[in-house]
Amino acid sequence: MRNMFIFLKSLSRSVHGDEGPQEQPELSKTDGGSNDDDVCTSLTVWRKSLLISCHGFTVIDSNGSLVYRVDNYMGGRTKELVLMDGKGNSILTMRRCKNLRLVDTWVIYGGEVGDHCTSEKPIFYVKKCINILHTNKSNVLAYVYRPPSDKRHAYTIEGSYSHRSCKVVNEKKRVVAEIKRKDATSGGICFGLDVFVLIIKAGFDPGFAMALVLLLDQMFS
Repeated sequence: MRNMFIFLKSLSRSVHGDEGPQEQPELSKTDGGSNDDDVCTSLTVWRKSLLISCHGFTVIDSNGSLVYRVDNYMGGRTKELVLMDGKGNSILTMRRCKNLRLVDTWVIYGGEVGDHCTSEKPIFYVKKCINILHTNKSNVLAYVYRPPSDKRHAYTIEGSYSHRSCKVVNEKKRVVAEIKRKDATSGGICFGLDVFVLIIKAGFDPGFAMALVLLLDQMFS
């Protein structure tokens, strides 16, 4: 596993080395309102925890540095996920809603929350799209809402997570983040579905984009 991590670090540098300086991931204003669509942050996502006993994710930036991680001891469809930075500090907590509805819905909180979430206020809701009739919106995977209202979504997630081909679209129909397959530039290496690329446009929070990846993985894996 350590050798794989070292290889991904070196590959990440080689793939993005000619792209010029990259914006470092940090919590920022999640509005996707930048007009500079050419500026983006590119992250390599490995669907694997660095801890042997855990399930999770490891995220590397274009410099080969560890920027996000998820270590889940339970595995499978868990009730809670915590996104950490490279140093292990909690950034966002995601919890599955406890209700009788059939729709898979998650609540996102800032930082690390308590056991009962009584005082913390959620910053977003993410609801899986259930399209029974297979209409022309069948490519919609999930809707993202700002609380307290769920009448109008702030973002739409479209595409296919199983093929690692997704887009996060804001209210103005602008793509603010994308998930793409990662292809090695040399050696004919195929990573499969466990290694992919997360591209975030300027003005959109990379940590929040990674949180959406985690929820897609829970909803569609």
